[in-house]
Amino acid sequence: MRRASGMGLTVMLAMASLPAFATDITGAGSSFGAPIYGAWGAGAAKATDIRLNYQTIGSGAGQNQVKARTVDFGASDAPMTAARLQQNGLVQFPTVLGAIVPVVNLPGIDASQLHLTGPLLADIYGGEISMWNDPRIAAENPGLTLPAMPVAPVRRADGSGTTFVFTSYLARVSARWAHEQGSGTSIEWPVGEGARGNDGIAAAVRNTEGSIGYLEYAYAAGNHMPIAQLRNHHGDVVAADDASFRQAVTTAHWSTDASHSADVLDGAGAGAWPIMAATYVLLPTDRADTPQGRAVREFFTWSMAHGSEAAVTLNYVPLPDDIRASIISLLNAR
Repeated sequence: MRRASGMGLTVMLAMASLPAFATDITGAGSSFGAPIYGAWGAGAAKATDIRLNYQTIGSGAGQNQVKARTVDFGASDAPMTAARLQQNGLVQFPTVLGAIVPVVNLPGIDASQLHLTGPLLADIYGGEISMWNDPRIAAENPGLTLPAMPVAPVRRADGSGTTFVFTSYLARVSARWAHEQGSGTSIEWPVGEGARGNDGIAAAVRNTEGSIGYLEYAYAAGNHMPIAQLRNHHGDVVAADDASFRQAVTTAHWSTDASHSADVLDGAGAGAWPIMAATYVLLPTDRADTPQGRAVREFFTWSMAHGSEAAVTLNYVPLPDDIRASIISLLNAR
């Protein structure tokens, strides 16, 4: 995304020409983004008199709904390319950043003491590692007595932006995974039990000894799920926390094309959490001058200017100030 030149977020907000009327708007898609959109909806309803109805139906469905123009905006953790955006008459921008974390149910082991790597995750979900005491896991965990217990991978059964981020990470760190499985919101998994949504993954991991799953950090932390540590690109073993997330954001690569996407995966910085991503909103360009279109732009203008505190409270990482300023400029140019 092009960064604002010499213009602060406050100035950008002051320049925004915002209508003042009560309007209901609808959005649908990402479960990753659902908590923050709910919080922003509550805040914006008081500040702008815009009421948001957001449906958590998954990133793929969110893209389909906005392409069909059945909602005022779609939300997706898998960004569209600039070509697809133009083809479907959409504009896209990130809203917050967050982490994907491995959650584990391993009797007798404190999951926070368990160290994993990207290649180990790829081998687990690729069916190459089937036991927790496999020598490859043991080598990463010297001094930790691992049980002779089958690994039970749990993965999403529905189209999911979380799956897109997770599989994109596996494809980046494992040439074998990239060649045989690839990445996407829904893929052909070699092994594992399917579960729908974050709540389905969490329930399956809680109820299955030896299981491992992947969740958005906000959901995992809010539900007190046990999270393993990961070795990052830099070679550090890092815990999932605010410090490692912010370190990852400092190495983000922001696209300069119309996709306005951010690459935060497998950052090379010291102390950075390796599985990070932005979540995105999609707006129809042909609805920009309708009451709903103006209200959606007002909603996200308000959210970019006033929503960072709520994002931090919900365990997201806010976008950098200059990126938020650029988004406000984008919103008010349409």
